[in-house]
Amino acid sequence: MAEINVVPYIDVSLVLLIIFMITAPLVQNGVDVDLPQAAAKTVEVKEDKPPIVVSIKADGSFYVDLGDHDDQPVAQEELMAKVMAALRLKPGTEVLIRGDKAVDYGRVVTAMAALKQAGVPSVGLMTNPAE
Repeated sequence: MAEINVVPYIDVSLVLLIIFMITAPLVQNGVDVDLPQAAAKTVEVKEDKPPIVVSIKADGSFYVDLGDHDDQPVAQEELMAKVMAALRLKPGTEVLIRGDKAVDYGRVVTAMAALKQAGVPSVGLMTNPAE
């Protein structure tokens, strides 16, 4: 009578499955972005809540428009604190990023990560309309 005992194989496979289930979420790094469903959807701005606009110039410098002032220069380390303070005063305000087309992609991702850490649920990306 020749039979193979499969119980140890099942035990090992279940242990490996549990290990992979625990480690998979820890390996993923990224920034969640809510992309619009339409190809060219216009953002509706409420009169009582102007959006917070984070601008990134071609040289990589950051500027913040909190709705009441023009673009104010801000250091990368201060970006998160300024946006958190503005959202505390006006919760539910939309946050938009206006990046120069010559700016490095890493600077935009850095800004998005800082906004996510500040508690912004979704970030909009501003573009010029197509001609």
